[in-house]
Amino acid sequence: MTKVFIIYTGGTIGMVNDAKTGALIPFNFEQIKENVPELARLNYEIAVHSFEPIIDSSNMHPDQWKNVLAEIIEKNYEEFDGFVILHGSDTMSFTASALSFMLKNLAKPVVLTGSQLPIGEIRTDAKENLITALEIAATKQNGKAVVPEVCIYFDNQLFRGNRSIKYNTEKFEAFRSPNYPILAEAGVQLTFFHKEILPVPTKNFYIHTKFDANIGVLKIYPGMTEAVVYAVTRSKVKAIVLETFGSGNTTTAKWFTDALAEAIKNGKHIVDISQCQRGSVQLGMYETSSELQKMGVISGFDMTFETAVTKLMYLLAADLNTEEIKQQMESPIAGELTN
Repeated sequence: MTKVFIIYTGGTIGMVNDAKTGALIPFNFEQIKENVPELARLNYEIAVHSFEPIIDSSNMHPDQWKNVLAEIIEKNYEEFDGFVILHGSDTMSFTASALSFMLKNLAKPVVLTGSQLPIGEIRTDAKENLITALEIAATKQNGKAVVPEVCIYFDNQLFRGNRSIKYNTEKFEAFRSPNYPILAEAGVQLTFFHKEILPVPTKNFYIHTKFDANIGVLKIYPGMTEAVVYAVTRSKVKAIVLETFGSGNTTTAKWFTDALAEAIKNGKHIVDISQCQRGSVQLGMYETSSELQKMGVISGFDMTFETAVTKLMYLLAADLNTEEIKQQMESPIAGELTN
């Protein structure tokens, strides 16, 4: 029998109405088949692990990525065919991106999902998201997983986890993948787009659990003052995610470029990603980004903000030198960018 392991972290999907008060409360996911009787028709063996206590996804932290999620997957990796992580949608893309770097040589699906409405609501999207995520986690072809990577399933579409962003708080279509095609679509049939999916690795699975979250973020805007920039560039962070205009452009004011150059001279890694959701950074394409390229700013190409942050956390903890971090940031290691 196909075996799927569910990890419930918290979030809207696990809520039901209390019979006495009518308030939303988390239900016991150990009794998931009682709350979602449709699961019995899948004929899967399902095991469940719930966070204790469950958390709002706004409180998700790198410690939980490594000490709970990655280690649970490692512990149960050989016994189960796939994994489904039920997670609040607000930071789901951060968790998916982080896991894509942590779970090395992943040959089984790790599918994150959640919902916009609680599972106890009549019009909920929770049941469909959960049931289809389980089907994706269980799907094999010729004895191998069809989707051997970390992904997000939401509202009939499957996204590569480290290419996804949450873009809508009001519609069931909460996620998009602006710079990479979807991996699968659930209509009348569940259709996989195999050429977009990572190949099954041949090496043994293991986990990488070290993260260094000492990162600053500098989002530029017209009229930005020196005090604002220096607050980040002269801080004690080890790396900075620089959110720039268009294809990587910034002001060419000397005080600004000097501030970046000073930060790099002092050992900080600066990664340039675009404020635009779609498209890629191309350092040197315009004069306004040529200076950044010359001083050693790292191109984030078409990485999402969530991926740039978690990849930096991963690389800062990997005991790499400056050139190695630059090379790794500008190269895909889990399908996270197109350079």
